[in-house]
Formats: sequence, C-alpha cells, structure tokens
Amino acid sequence: MGKMGKNNKAFQFRIYPTEEQKELFAKTFGCCRFIYNQMLSDKIEEYKKTGKMLKTTPAAYKKEFPWMKEVDSLALANVQLHLERAYRNFFERPEIGFPKFKSKHHSRNAYTTNLVNGNIRLLANGIKLPKAGVVKAKIHRQIPEGFRMKAVTVRRQPSGKYYVSILFEYCADENQVRDRERRERKVIGIDYAMHGLAVFSDGSKCEYPDYYRRSEKRLNREQRKLSHCKCGSSNYRKQKKKVALCHEKVKNQRRDFHHKLSRKLAEEYDVVAVEDLNMKAMSQCLNFGKSVADNGYGMLLNMLGYKLEDRGGKLVKVDRFFPSSKRCSKCGKVKQILPLSERVYRCECGYTNDRDVNAAINIREEALRLLFA
Repeated sequence: MGKMGKNNKAFQFRIYPTEEQKELFAKTFGCCRFIYNQMLSDKIEEYKKTGKMLKTTPAAYKKEFPWMKEVDSLALANVQLHLERAYRNFFERPEIGFPKFKSKHHSRNAYTTNLVNGNIRLLANGIKLPKAGVVKAKIHRQIPEGFRMKAVTVRRQPSGKYYVSILFEYCADENQVRDRERRERKVIGIDYAMHGLAVFSDGSKCEYPDYYRRSEKRLNREQRKLSHCKCGSSNYRKQKKKVALCHEKVKNQRRDFHHKLSRKLAEEYDVVAVEDLNMKAMSQCLNFGKSVADNGYGMLLNMLGYKLEDRGGKLVKVDRFFPSSKRCSKCGKVKQILPLSERVYRCECGYTNDRDVNAAINIREEALRLLFA
C-alpha cells in the first residue's frame, strides 16, 4: 500500500438561484463586507488608544447589529480569518500594504462557508447551502471517488451570473507520483514572449489569439455608450451589464486557452522550466501593460504548477536574472550587449538560432542543472 498525501482541489459550477436566494446572497455579501470593515476599524482604533491588537469575533457584533443573524454565521467567521490573514501578510511582507476597507461598489461579491454536520450537500441538479436551501446548479462533471468536501465559495460576477467553487480534499498516492519520477524525464523550457505568449525549447511557438485586442473595438463602443447614460438609471444598469459581459467573455476565452495549453504541457512533459518573472513590473514599464495583461502568462504558470503536481511532474522556476537570452546554448558564452531589436542570436562559435528559442533552451538546461545539482 502506497503512502498517501493530502491535496486540495476546487471545482466550479454555475448556479441559478431564485429571487429570494439572490436576495439572501446579496445580504450575505453586504454583511461580510460590513463586518470586515467594522472589525478593521475597531482594530485600528484600539491600537491607536492602547497600542495593542484587538481580538474579537463576528458574534460580538450581533447584539448591536441583530440583522447579521439572518446570514450564515460561518461566512462571517471566514471574514475574520481573512482579516487576520491580511494582517499577517502585511507584517510578513510590508510591500503588500496595510489591509484596506472594502468598497460597496468595487469589492468582490463573494463569501465562503465551511462544511459542518452535513450543512452542505452536492445533489444531481443542485447544491444545498446553509440558509439558502437547495440552489439549482449545472453539475457538468462528476466528482471523483475519495474526494471529501471542505468548503464552498459563492460568487456573483459583475455580469450578474452566480457560481459556486467547491473545495475538496483528496489523498494522492505518493508512490504513483514517484513512478513518473523514475522514468526518463521529458523536459521542456519556456521563454516568455510579449507577442504570442511563449516560445518552447523544441523550436515551436505558442500562437496566443490576443482575445482582448480582438474585442477592444466592441468594448470601446460599449464603454462609450455607458458614459452617455445617466448614472443609476435603468439604462445605465443595462449598459453596465453589457460591458461586464464583454469583459467576462474575454476572461473566459483566455482562461479556456490557458487550461487547454497547461493540460497539454502537463500530460506531455514531466518537467517544465520557466523564468521567475515579475509580471506586475513588466506591465508597468515600456508601455507593455496591455499586452502583458492580455496574454495572462501568470495565470498559465499557476495552472501549470498544480496540473504538473497532480500528475507527479514539476514546474521549475529559473532566476529572473539568469542571462537566458544573452547566453549561447551551444558553447555557453554570454554576450555583454544584446538589443531587443536583434531577433536572431548569432554566436562567435557559429551557432545561429531564433533569440527566443535560444533563451528557452538555456532555461531548460538551467532547470536540469538545478534539479540534479
């Protein structure tokens, strides 16, 4: 019998709540936002007065605000955990910034609740949620055997669609993972490309369709119509939903493309080597913001990471200061100067190759060195 390790995996389903259930969800979103802001405000005031951190729970506010009893108490308890995590992240990494108050108009409409004593149950055509009862859902895939439900997140998109993300815990056989490690490893290197998303060490290139650029004309037209509507009017709300649907379509297209590409790479290769790039910094320099945000390279790496791990593979990140582009993949000599306009790499040893392919090969070789060092 192989040794079992516990992992988490989430499945997302679209739900179709009734008007009453929508009203309950809206109350829950509002209560979660309210209690987060209230607890954050009280913590700040207490620290100013005494210099100590206030320790309180959402239950302490229910006497003062009795309408909070109408929503799921576990959703409020998770808000407390999120606030504590925000504080912890700030003290561990100050560059993240101090916890901010949540806006009514711009914050994320979502809440998380936990499975306790069978209060959540997945059905054939729906899901049973605390306080809301059975909510109609499109269960488009079967949950594998051995998966144990832990928590559920209910989310409302700006377009008005509702989704649930169900978190499961499962046991992975570590011996099965090692079986893949014992085989001769198939390794590929990936070099980030501003146009086309990525170039691979085998010489192939990923042709990313630039979904945002394709939809930009329509988005601009819908945004222009929205700017001409009176804020708060019925036409304003309708047009705002149209704009949200445009953005949601682009997001879904991008996510679908990355899911298919990451699955293909995870199934074909045991090790995928990439550069540990700072995508946020790249989007803020050299007027590349729109291109960097459109291709969603960071999302692709996140998907690759967990899909490789599920299959016993590994995502290796090479240091961002490693000279992958300037280094010759044949003789190892590093050029001192290599302008961006020079798209073909030519070395004194006679080696010639596409600049990005050469970089991808170097990333692959550096990853192998790190793995077996």
